[in-house]
Amino acid sequence: MTGKETLKSLLSRQVILGDGAMGTMLYQQGVFLNTCFDELNLKAPDMIKKVHQAYINAGADFIETNTFGANSYKLAKYGLGDQVEQINTAATQIAKQAAGENALVAGAIGPLGRELTWHSSVTAEQASQAFAQQAKALAAAGVDFLILETFANTEEILVAIKALTAAADLPIVAQMTVGEENETPYGEKIEQAIERIAAQSAVVAVGLNCSTGPAGMLNSIERIHQVTDKPLSVMPNAGLPREIEGRTLYMSTPEYMAEYAKRFYEKGAKIIGGCCGTTPDHIREMAKAVKAIDKAAASAPEPKIAIESAEKTVEGLEPIPLGKRSKIGQKLAQGQKITAIEITPPRGTDLTATLEKVRLCAENGIDAINIPDGPRASSRVSPMVTAIMIQQQIPDIETILHVCCRDRNLIGMQSDMLGASAIGLANMLLVTGDPPKVGEYPDVTGVFDLDAIALTAVVQNLNRGVDIGHNVLSKPLGLTVGVGANPVATDLEREIDRFEQKVEAGAEYAITQPVFDVDMLFNFLDRIESYRIPIIAGIWPLVSYKNAEFMANEVPGVVVPDELLDKMSKAATKPEGVRMGIEIAQEMIERINDRVEGFAVSAPFGKVKIPLAVMGKIDIDEV
Repeated sequence: MTGKETLKSLLSRQVILGDGAMGTMLYQQGVFLNTCFDELNLKAPDMIKKVHQAYINAGADFIETNTFGANSYKLAKYGLGDQVEQINTAATQIAKQAAGENALVAGAIGPLGRELTWHSSVTAEQASQAFAQQAKALAAAGVDFLILETFANTEEILVAIKALTAAADLPIVAQMTVGEENETPYGEKIEQAIERIAAQSAVVAVGLNCSTGPAGMLNSIERIHQVTDKPLSVMPNAGLPREIEGRTLYMSTPEYMAEYAKRFYEKGAKIIGGCCGTTPDHIREMAKAVKAIDKAAASAPEPKIAIESAEKTVEGLEPIPLGKRSKIGQKLAQGQKITAIEITPPRGTDLTATLEKVRLCAENGIDAINIPDGPRASSRVSPMVTAIMIQQQIPDIETILHVCCRDRNLIGMQSDMLGASAIGLANMLLVTGDPPKVGEYPDVTGVFDLDAIALTAVVQNLNRGVDIGHNVLSKPLGLTVGVGANPVATDLEREIDRFEQKVEAGAEYAITQPVFDVDMLFNFLDRIESYRIPIIAGIWPLVSYKNAEFMANEVPGVVVPDELLDKMSKAATKPEGVRMGIEIAQEMIERINDRVEGFAVSAPFGKVKIPLAVMGKIDIDEV
């Protein structure tokens, strides 16, 4: 990041981390609450610079000038109404010295502290003049953009935006404050207020700050996302304030704020920071969390090689009918329900425990073992080797082998498909794969010659007896072609478009990401109805509140509704958590049973009895 880069260019390519609370940090250094914090730009510039520097060191991409209340009306309360230009100029100079080339400087402007209503003593024209005066001083001193914060009255912020637009040729980030009922303090629905604000051309980003903690602000962000395409900004308090021994404290930990920063990011926020109670420690954890997933998203693979269907290019062989390729293929062709349990290969070389778990699944009538390929970019025993050993030692159960585009080039993946077919492995689930940056080896290079769409075309070509060099094989492969699907994807339109392309490329069934929100699954199923293939719903039985939080915050593409988190939080012991998670999964299966063609239930932490209990194969008391 360089200070010479503009806000707009940054927004176009990355998430941007703001700073936290200035007032909280000054209060911690002994500044009394009745002090004019803005005047400290003149009286204690080193103290202000120290706070700015702490936020930059924590990972903030921009810092805000210490000018939230530096307008003529608020300063007049301290007898400083004639020092607007001097205070705003000093604040900008301090911030620019701290930022250097490492961060942008935002000129912070808050409300006037006066009612702007029909019965107010302050007219819209007078308010406009006050906002313009402050904006001109900040712009002249060299801020990179202007940020309006903690506005409760939509009419006032619209007056401010108009004044700022006329006074300074700078981008504007406009933020409202919101209550627990998703309304402004004046009773206006937050989405209605933001829609009006976002319509102003000078506003490059809109959002929320202050008033509530991160949990309360999350629902409001979801509402705002529906009414504007402009980048969203969210800067909550570090929880709600509590009075403890005469001190105002905010109780949200840095880790808690980091978890919600991820959720804000998943909901589309492009500017994330903190307000009251937020410290450099909070921003540091938030930056670590959000920038990691943002880098992973930015490195989301684009396939390097396009694959055409053999039907369009080469006269191939007659494919083997789906029902004759495997037991899974037969069930799919006949419209029968599929039951699968996902078991992750071990980190070491001893597969004894894994095979015992598979044997238990076979004894209880499970159709297949779902074998992930390096989930979350981790390194484990080869899933193909695992599948071969299962086939050789437990022939009564089939495997569904995940094939990930991340780790092998096109030639290697085709070789694997030929080898799998030669050894008798028939069921494939083709996935693009998590980028290495989300896993344990962030410096590893991802290959991504293909994505799941192109790989689907490769495998279907092989099923027609045509390889990547357009050579006709001696006989066609007989692989069932499965793909992944994410009904709760942040960008659902893109997910649906890619799903349609997978079907057109030859996908014959899909297994979803773990589903916790039934309504979102049903919406997805409705949206893909015109190119429907059998859908096997992914089910993850939660085992504890901690596990539920991990799934919600750490696993890409998974959404856990708040009501399930609340429910899991009530489990007082580990056994209660496991039982509650099983019951939730069973309720999920019952609700969606008529809309899907099967279930792929995960074995959390390798505990295979849990998914067996979920599917009613063993009694819940046996877990």
